[in-house]
Amino acid sequence: MQSQARIVVIGGGITGCSVLYHLVKAGVKDVILLEKGELTSGATCQAAGMLTQFNTSQTIMRMRQYSTKLYKSLNAFSEVGSVNIASSPEMLKTFQRNVSRARGIGLDVGIISPEETIRLLPWASEKSLYGAFHLPGDGHIDPHTTTYAVAKAATNLGAQILTNTRVTGMSLSAKGEIRNVITDKGEIECDIIVNAAGIWSAQIAAMAGITIPCTPVVHQHIAMEAVVGSEIPADSPTFRDYDHLVYGRPEGGSYLVGGWEMHPKAIWIDGVPWNHGSSEVSNDFDLFAPMLEDTIKRFPFIGDAGMIRLVAHPDAFTPDGGPLLGPWPGLKGFWMAAVSNMQGFGGGGGIGKTIAEWITQGKTEWDVFAYRAWRFSRHHNQALYAAECAKEVYRYYYRTKYPHDENVSMRPIRTSPFHHRLQDLGVVFGTKNGWERPNYFDPKKSWRKAGEDQREWGGWVKPDFFETIAAESEAVRNKVGLFDMSAFGKIELKGPGALPLIQRLTDNDLDRPKGSVTYTQFLNDQGGIVADIMITRLDTQYFRIITGSALIDSDLGWIRLHQKDDDLSVEIKDVTEDYAVIGLWGPNARDVLQKITGSDISHKSFSYMTAKNIEAGSIQAFAQRVTYVGELGWELYIPKDKSIFVWDQLWAAGQDFGIRPCGFKAIDSLRLEKGFLALTSDITSLENPFEAGLDHCVKMNQKGDFIGKNALAALQDQGIKQQLYTLTIGEEEYLTLYGGEAVTLNGKTISRLRSTGYGHTIKKNIGFAYLPKGFDENETGLMVEVFGEMIGAKIAPDVLYDPKGKAIRR
Repeated sequence: MQSQARIVVIGGGITGCSVLYHLVKAGVKDVILLEKGELTSGATCQAAGMLTQFNTSQTIMRMRQYSTKLYKSLNAFSEVGSVNIASSPEMLKTFQRNVSRARGIGLDVGIISPEETIRLLPWASEKSLYGAFHLPGDGHIDPHTTTYAVAKAATNLGAQILTNTRVTGMSLSAKGEIRNVITDKGEIECDIIVNAAGIWSAQIAAMAGITIPCTPVVHQHIAMEAVVGSEIPADSPTFRDYDHLVYGRPEGGSYLVGGWEMHPKAIWIDGVPWNHGSSEVSNDFDLFAPMLEDTIKRFPFIGDAGMIRLVAHPDAFTPDGGPLLGPWPGLKGFWMAAVSNMQGFGGGGGIGKTIAEWITQGKTEWDVFAYRAWRFSRHHNQALYAAECAKEVYRYYYRTKYPHDENVSMRPIRTSPFHHRLQDLGVVFGTKNGWERPNYFDPKKSWRKAGEDQREWGGWVKPDFFETIAAESEAVRNKVGLFDMSAFGKIELKGPGALPLIQRLTDNDLDRPKGSVTYTQFLNDQGGIVADIMITRLDTQYFRIITGSALIDSDLGWIRLHQKDDDLSVEIKDVTEDYAVIGLWGPNARDVLQKITGSDISHKSFSYMTAKNIEAGSIQAFAQRVTYVGELGWELYIPKDKSIFVWDQLWAAGQDFGIRPCGFKAIDSLRLEKGFLALTSDITSLENPFEAGLDHCVKMNQKGDFIGKNALAALQDQGIKQQLYTLTIGEEEYLTLYGGEAVTLNGKTISRLRSTGYGHTIKKNIGFAYLPKGFDENETGLMVEVFGEMIGAKIAPDVLYDPKGKAIRR
C-alpha cells in the first residue's frame, strides 16, 4: 500500500468519489480514497436516484444544477424531467411561494395547471389535483453506475482508490496537525484527511477527537411490478406528490416509489456497525403502507401492481438536515464532507466541487455558511437529542414547514433563569439553538411552547399574533418593553493576544477605550460577511463578543480557525450560560432603571454604545447602552444565579411606566423599521459591507491588515455593482411576506426579498432587497410576487422610523 499522500479521502460513496474527482481535477495529483468495502457500499448503494434542480436555497440549487451537469457529462444521467404535484389548495400556495423564491435565485420555473399536469402524466388521477411545477431538466440516475463513473473520471486523472481498506485511526503532530491515517493494511502519511464517510462520519471524526451529530434514519422505497396495459415508458417524468409525502421514478415499466414517513425510525444512534456495508435493514411495511395507499390514489393502476421489494436503508442526518462541510477548527488538516445523505446525488457533485475549491483556493464559489461543519452546539452532540431532531427534519422533507412553526423535539433543553417568570406572564416560547425564547406574550392565556401554530391557524394567512405584536411594538415605541435576551451568544477573549486577534478578524477598529461597544463584522478573504457582532472592551486585554443565539459555535470556530502559531497567548471562552441578559428599551427605560440603581445613567455620563458596571438593586450588573429596536435602553448582563432579583426589581419598577414583556417577534418588526440587518438573510458571505450599507464599520485607514481588507480595497477601486435597498410593498394592509419572494422590474425577475415583515409603527410591509447600484428610486415598474400575485413596491428610505436616531440618544 502507498505510504504517503497529500490528501486522503475517507468514504467511497458519491460524496467521497466526487471530492476525489474534483481534487485531482484541481491539480492535486497525490490523493487517495479509502473505502472499507467496495465503492457505493453504504447509503449510496440503496439511493432511489432521484435528482431535481429545484430548491429554495441558492446554494443547494447551484449544487444540484452542477451535479446534474456533471453526471450528464459522464453519460450517467437520464433527463426525463420532473412533475411536482400539489394535491391540496394549501400545497398549491406553498408551491406558489416556493416557485417565487426559486425564481428569485435564478431558476426558470412556474406553476402548471392540472390539465398540463395530466398531459405530462396521463395515467394520473385528476382527483384532488390542483396544479404542479414542471422541470424538464430533472431526472434520475443509477447509483452504482453514476458513482463508478465519477470514480473512473478521478482515476483517469491520476487519483488512487483503495477498497476493502478500513480506517482504524489517525495520528497528529506535536502541533496538533494531521500526520497520518492508520488502516487495517498499514499507515499513510498525509497532510489532509477528508471525512466523507456517510453514516460512519461520526466514528471517523471520533478518531480525530471530534464529536459531531450524525444520526442514521431509516428510509424506505418500493419497486412495483408493471401492469399489463398500463406500462410506464422509461422516458416518463419522475414525480413528487408533496401532500402525500411520496416520490417515484420509472423503473421496469412501473414506478419505484419512495416516501418520507411521518414517524421515521432512527437506528444505531451511538455508532453504525463497520460490517453494515450496503446491506438493507429490516423494513416496516406498516409504516410505508399509508404512503403507498396515497400513491395509488394519484396513480390508480398501481393498485393492480405487485410489489417486488420494499427496501429499507439508513441515511445520515444532522439535526438541521444540512451537510457538514469544511475544515475543523483547532485541528489543522481535518476536513469534513460528511452527513450529506439528505442531499444525496443532488448534492454529491456540488459538495465535491466545494470542498476541492476550499482546500485548493481557500474559498468557495457558493455560500456554504449554513453548512459549516462546526456550527452545532454541545447539546446537539447528545445522541438522543440529535436523533430526535434528525427525525423531525426527515418528517418535514416534503411536508410544509411554515415560517412561524417551531421545532418540537426534545424541548426544553436550554432555559434562562427567567423561564418561570415568563411563564407567569403568558409567554409563547419559540426555540433557537436549543434555547426556549419568548416569541410573544398572551397574558390572557396560559403559557405554552409554540409548535405547528401556523398550520393550526390556517397556514398562509395573517398570523393569529398580529395584534399582539402590534401591542408589544407600541409599548416599546411609546413606553417600555422588558426582554429576556439570555440566549445571546457570548465569547470572551482575554490575554495579550486578544486585541491583535480581534483586529485581524474584524473590519472595524477595536483599539478603543475601555467601556467602548463596537458594531463590526468578520469577513472572509473575499470581503464577504461571515459574522455580525458587537464587541465590548472590558479591559486592556479583555473583550466580550456578543452574537446571535444560533451563531455562537459558528463564530467560535471562525476565531479558532484564524489563530496563528505565532500569536500572543489568548484565552477564548464561551460564557453564554454564565450570564443572563435583560433588554430594557423604550422612552421610559431610563425612568425604570433609575428606580433600582444609584448609578448615574444620564445620557451625559452613560452615552450610546458604551458600557459599564452599575448597581441594580443590591446586584452588580454590566450594562451596555445599545439597541436593536431603535429606542433608548440597555442590555444588562448579570451573573446567572443573581439575575432573577434584577428582573423582579425592574418588573416592579416598571409598573408605573407601562412596562410590558416583549418577545422576538416584536424585535423582528421593530428592527426592520430601523433598517437593522440580520446575518444569513440580509447579509451573507456573498455580500460585502459596502453593498450592505455598512461602510461605517469599515476602518481601512485606521488599523493594520485584517481579513478581507485587500478585497475591500479592490472594491473601493472598482466600485460595487449592487446595494441593499429598503422596499415598502403594497399599502397599509398586511401582506403574507416571509422573505425570498421574487422582485421583478417590468416583468423581469431582478432580485429577491431578504428580511420581510410588517412595521407596526409606520403601518407598512417592509422588505430588504439587493438591486443594481444606483437603481432609479422613482422606478414605477417594481413588483414583488406574493403567492402568484404581483404587488407594487417602492424604494423607501433605509431608516423608516426616527432616521436621525433621536430616540436612541435621549
